Amino acid sequence: MARSFLIIFLHILTAVCLAQAPVQKKKPNIIIILADDMGYSDIGCFGSEIQTPQLDGLAKEGLRMTQFYNAARCCPTRASLLTGIYQHQAGVGHMVNERPIPAYQGFLSENCVTIAEVLKENGYKTYMAGKWHVGEKRPHWPLDRGFDRYFGLINGANSYFGLRPYRPNQKLTIALDNEPVQPGEGYYATDAYTDYAMKFMDENKGSGKPFFLYLAFQAPHWPLHALKDDIARYKDRYKEGWDKIREERFNRMKEIGILGNNAKLSERNEKVPAWNTLAQTDKDRWADKMAVYAAMVDRMDQNIGRLRRKLEELGEDKNTMILFLSDNGGSYERVGGPGFTPEIIAANQLPASDSSSFTAYEFPGANVSNTPFRYFKRYVYEGGIATPFIAYFPGLIKQGINSNQSAHITDIMATCLDVAGVSYPKTYKGHNITPAEGTSLKPLFEGKNWKRKDAIFFEHEGNRAVRLGDWKIVSEYPSNKWQLYNLKTDRSEITDLSAQFPKKVAELAALYDKWAKRAGVVPFAQIDTGARD
Repeated sequence: MARSFLIIFLHILTAVCLAQAPVQKKKPNIIIILADDMGYSDIGCFGSEIQTPQLDGLAKEGLRMTQFYNAARCCPTRASLLTGIYQHQAGVGHMVNERPIPAYQGFLSENCVTIAEVLKENGYKTYMAGKWHVGEKRPHWPLDRGFDRYFGLINGANSYFGLRPYRPNQKLTIALDNEPVQPGEGYYATDAYTDYAMKFMDENKGSGKPFFLYLAFQAPHWPLHALKDDIARYKDRYKEGWDKIREERFNRMKEIGILGNNAKLSERNEKVPAWNTLAQTDKDRWADKMAVYAAMVDRMDQNIGRLRRKLEELGEDKNTMILFLSDNGGSYERVGGPGFTPEIIAANQLPASDSSSFTAYEFPGANVSNTPFRYFKRYVYEGGIATPFIAYFPGLIKQGINSNQSAHITDIMATCLDVAGVSYPKTYKGHNITPAEGTSLKPLFEGKNWKRKDAIFFEHEGNRAVRLGDWKIVSEYPSNKWQLYNLKTDRSEITDLSAQFPKKVAELAALYDKWAKRAGVVPFAQIDTGARD
C-alpha cells in the first residue's frame, strides 16, 4: 500500500513540475527577400503605380525604413548582406572577377562568415533560392557557405526563360545544390525560385528546426522578360511618359510619408530628353519596356504572396521574420553593343514584350525607378544606394511604423543573429573572423529608441560616400571631389554645401580615409579592367 501511494505521489509531483516548467519556445524562422536592380520608388508602399499588394501588406503590418542603404551594385551588396561586414572585407570589393588582392578576390573570404553558416551552427536549417553572384566557381557556391539546399542562378544575369549566354564564350549556370541543371519547358525564373523555396520549406516541416531562407530574386534585373498576362495589366499605363510618371510618384511618396513635405524632385537626368520631344515610335517602345518592367515587379510580388500562404499552411506565419530590400538602385545599363553576342544585339532591337527579346529600360526607366533621387546603380548618390526596406514579424514589430533612421545592409546579419539569440563568432573552421560591422535593428523593431552609432561608408568603382547623422559627403570617380549634403533638408542631393561647411567635409573625409584603410579599399584606377556585368 505504502509503495503504491509513493508511486502515485511521484507521478503527481512529476506532472506538477512539468506543468510549471517553462515551455521551450521555438526559435523564429528568418526570411530575407532581395530584389535585383529595383529602384527606390518601384513598389506601391514606396510610391509606385505598380501593383504590389503583398509587399504593401507586409509594410502595413510591419515596418518601413525610408533611409536604408545597400552597396550600389549586385555582388558587393550580396557579399555585405550575407556577412555583416563591408564588401571589401568580405572579398568582393568590386565584382566577381578574380584578382590577387584580398579585398577584390571576387568570392567570399575565409575570414568572414555568412548568416547561413552561423545559424546552421546554432540549430537552423538553411535554404537559398535565386541569384548567388558572390563566387562563380566551386568551392564558393551556396552549399560551400552554409546553405543546406540551393536552387538558382550562380551568375549575375540571365534570361528568365532558361539559360541564354549573352557574352562571347560565357558560361552561365543554374544549379540545384552543387549540380548544374537545365531548366525545363515553361520555366520562368521568378516562379521557379519561389517553387524551390517552398519545396525547401516543406522539407523542413518534419525537422523540428527553425529555418533561414534567403530568397534572392533575379527580378527586375535586365533582360526585360515577363509573362503575357502580367504585361497586359500595364499595357497602357506608361503612355503618359516618364516626366508625368516621376511627378506622380513624387507626389504619392509625400502623401504616404516616404518623403517629407520639404522634399524636392531632382531634375530629369541629362541623358534623358523631355518626353514631349520624342517621336511616337520612341514613346511606344519605352511604354512597352516599362509595362514589362512593371510586370516583373508585379510577378515578384505575386510570388511573395505564394510564400506567405505557404507559411500559413505550415503554421509558421506568426513565428517568421521577413525582411525585404533591393540590392541597388534602378540600373541605367543597356544591353547590346561591344561585349555582347550578335544574337543578343539583334534581340535587343525587339519589343520588350516579345519573349525573344533581350533588352533593358536604360536611363529613362532608371530615372523613374529612382524617383526622387539623382543617378543610378553603380553610383553612391541616393539613387544608387537607397533601398526600400520592409521588416515584418508579428508579435515583435508594431504595425504600420515608418522609420527615417539611417541603416545599412551590414545591420542585417546583426539583426538576424539577435532575433535568433545567437552570437557572432570570433573564429569559424579554424579561421579568425573579421569583427561584425552592423548594429542590430531588433530594438527598433520593438519600438524602442534606436540610432545607428557609426557612420555608414560606401565605395564602388571609385565612387565614394560617408553618411553620418543628417550629413553625407559623396564624390564621383574620376573627379574625386567631395560634395556635401544635408539629407534632412535635401534628400535628393540638389544643393552642394561643401564650400559653406569645409570643416564638416574634412571631418567626414577623415573618417572615410580611416575606414578605407581598415577595409582594404584600393584606388579604383589600380584595379579597373573595364569589366562590367
